[in-house]
Amino acid sequence: MLATQTAQSVIDHGLTLGADFAEIFVEKSQSSNVNTLGEKVQSVESGIDFGIGLRLVYGTKVLYGYTNNTSAEGMKRILSDLAARDLRDPLVAMTAFDYRDAPNHHPLKKPLSEDPAIESRIAYLLKADVAARAASNLISQTRGMCREVEQRIEIFNSEGLHIGDTRHYVRATMTSIASDGSKQATGMRSDGGMIGWEIAENLDAERTGAEAARQAIVNFGAKACPSGRMPVVIGNGFGGVIFHEACGHLLETTSVAKKASVFHDKLGEIIANPAVSASDDGTLTNEWGSLNIDDEGMETQRTHLIKDGKLVSFLVDRIGSQQTGYDRTGSGRRESYKYAPASRMRNTFIEPGDAEFDDMIGSIDRGIYAAQMGGGSVQPGTGEFNFAVTEGYFVKDGKIQHPVKAATLISTGPAVLKEISMVGRDFSLACGMCGSVSGSIPAAVGQASLKVDDILVGGNA
Repeated sequence: MLATQTAQSVIDHGLTLGADFAEIFVEKSQSSNVNTLGEKVQSVESGIDFGIGLRLVYGTKVLYGYTNNTSAEGMKRILSDLAARDLRDPLVAMTAFDYRDAPNHHPLKKPLSEDPAIESRIAYLLKADVAARAASNLISQTRGMCREVEQRIEIFNSEGLHIGDTRHYVRATMTSIASDGSKQATGMRSDGGMIGWEIAENLDAERTGAEAARQAIVNFGAKACPSGRMPVVIGNGFGGVIFHEACGHLLETTSVAKKASVFHDKLGEIIANPAVSASDDGTLTNEWGSLNIDDEGMETQRTHLIKDGKLVSFLVDRIGSQQTGYDRTGSGRRESYKYAPASRMRNTFIEPGDAEFDDMIGSIDRGIYAAQMGGGSVQPGTGEFNFAVTEGYFVKDGKIQHPVKAATLISTGPAVLKEISMVGRDFSLACGMCGSVSGSIPAAVGQASLKVDDILVGGNA
């Protein structure tokens, strides 16, 4: 996308300004977004975005700018402006580029650039709408979304790296609303991956619509949730959002290097119940948060974060490595060329255990089964969180009794890790979007069902 001679000239200019490291990140993204409201198409949007991110590093100080101008002179002017206050004599020389394609671990059949037609996407969403409405006459409305992105990147840096990659993301979501005119409740089903539209081969519109409707109907008939400290079983898949938000961000060198994480000095120490092992894995085939290379050009990997309760690693990007001395983990990520990369999660999850779901429920005298989790708020640095339960059930005498509504789980990341006593076998991942200093990126969360022995439950019973 960018002439090698142009890139070489720009990076060499950055080094003449005294930078220790210079990088060019080139991106061209094609996107398509189809939205439905009920049985009608609400909007169809598509577009192409192109830009170039320019990064200079002086020690651990990062200077960053971006442009749509591909001329060498235009990019050099930006670098000169960025480095105006940090100019010094050159310290390093540029290494000649050695181009290589990123290894592709995520096969696909129907990339957006070759199959941009929207008819099949619309047909899927409208069929899911029909299935949702057929599930109950309480379903008053649905909202559907199919979003696809094809992102081509090319990275050049002063250490001789020249590498390119193409990423393909698809996400399909159906939301159902149950209403009787006086009250309403919602349910949702979402699927996605780092894959092309061939994902449709494994999507069942009728199942999607029926599941979104089922959740809405369950929540519509739910009773008020009791409050207080009690044991909770958290469901698989998106239940992993609590670990992601309340613990995962605290393991990124973005916060560790600043000592803004309660875990910054806990490497090698027991921070969780021995039942807990957790990883962040960018290599899982066609998963939503996977990559071939990170946004600094390093091949991705599986990073074990917690092993049998012990903290064994952090998520480390280039600058984080310089600041902390830890090895890079292929975790440098950014939303687009408009952002400098930072250490970020990929597919982050608590690894499956060997506990049986029935045994977890059976061990509870009075508590909650949080089958589906939603969003919430997290305090950076401490991991204090407040998460909504979007589908929950009251548990008494070892049996699930009835659905509950308006339940929230309140604790801290460090505290909840120590209260997890049982982890099941029913592992799954779920799609999400993660926001941080380098923008919003695709990230998967996951776990098997697990039991938290003691947590504060907020309710209105």
